[in-house]
Amino acid sequence: MTSESTLGATRFVDCSLERHGPAILDILNEVIANSTAIYDYVPRPASSMEGWFRAKATENHPVIGIETGDGQLAGFATYGNFRAWPAYKYAVENSVYVRSDLRRRGFGDLLLERLIQVAIERDRHTLIAGIDAANGGSIALHERHGFRHVATIRECGFKFGGWLDLAFYQLVLPTPSHPVDGA
Repeated sequence: MTSESTLGATRFVDCSLERHGPAILDILNEVIANSTAIYDYVPRPASSMEGWFRAKATENHPVIGIETGDGQLAGFATYGNFRAWPAYKYAVENSVYVRSDLRRRGFGDLLLERLIQVAIERDRHTLIAGIDAANGGSIALHERHGFRHVATIRECGFKFGGWLDLAFYQLVLPTPSHPVDGA
């Protein structure tokens, strides 16, 4: 699938460790070092990506990338289990990250839109975004796609010398058509 953006033709890709692992790691580590979008302090080592991709594959969670016309990864979106107990099987927590030099150009919107489509195709029922309450860009992105604020946990994180509030945004999907109890 291709889309037009401010940078010309782009295309969605299913990310792989071999092709996209280093670019995803660079994006994640830049976010860890320079923002409160990830409540972590230490950049991840390259060796962490193998386990990260393995876990995504084991759980059948997508890692959707968007490449610029020249084949560079502009950003990626994924989701993971919201909580570990079986009754949460239809709920997932999403993540959308765009390279720092390409933010505010529409890539986040394209990625989140595609991730929502994939969640519907895979019979998920609710997408949950945990967003630093001061991250107005991410909040606006999620609200544009129908997410609604459902809770804020005050002062649950501490980074860059200050307390962080974590806001939860939720999008309820029309799927699955026949949910079932049990595993």
